[in-house]
Amino acid sequence: MTISKSSAPVLITGGARRIGLALAQSMLEQQIPVIVSYRQYYPAIENLADQGAVCIQADFSDNRSIHEFADKIKVHTAKLRAIIHNASAWLAEDPATPPEDTLAAMLQIHVYTPYLLNLELESCLRSQGHAAADIIHITDFAVEKGSKKHIAYAASKAAMDNLTRSFARKLAPEVKVNAIAPALILFNNDDDENYRRHVLSKTLMQIEPEEQEIVNLVNYILQSRYMTGKTLSLDGGRCLR
Repeated sequence: MTISKSSAPVLITGGARRIGLALAQSMLEQQIPVIVSYRQYYPAIENLADQGAVCIQADFSDNRSIHEFADKIKVHTAKLRAIIHNASAWLAEDPATPPEDTLAAMLQIHVYTPYLLNLELESCLRSQGHAAADIIHITDFAVEKGSKKHIAYAASKAAMDNLTRSFARKLAPEVKVNAIAPALILFNNDDDENYRRHVLSKTLMQIEPEEQEIVNLVNYILQSRYMTGKTLSLDGGRCLR
């Protein structure tokens, strides 16, 4: 499926690795301009830049840096085809870390960052026509189920999920706002076989779907001219176990 062509770029936060990188490469293959943010350097950054992507280093750990990043985007382009909020962190509660620090870190990346960027870049999304721009929040299946080991993480992703409906109401009909709530998509290289089997057993489909599943769903959302304010689950049936 090919996204309708637009000269306006797609902004992908956390676009240097894993899902964000796969999304950026997919857009570039479709000849869609791409801007990616990255917190730390990965070799893929050079490859993306060689393919024409604009790569901007950004640390969203405080609000000032979020505003500065938005200013850089507005200097680079007056219009955005979409914002895909993929930047994320997965912190568990840890006795060595004050719980308020864990919660603050999770809220910063999963709530303050999309909230402020959506507001700061609203003018870049509007005035392109009916349903001509998109915001996509990448949340988590834990929004519905919760998590006993990642309480702050799940709570922050739930807040991000709620932003989806509020911004959908605010920005319609020019901008569609939707969320994707994945469970397992891609294992880490250092995940051992016991862990992999345990996680796979939690889903009905029992596979590691990899990044293309997210890419396909993002393309579907960007193609739609009618769907907004929705959270699309991508959990392999985990919610039914």
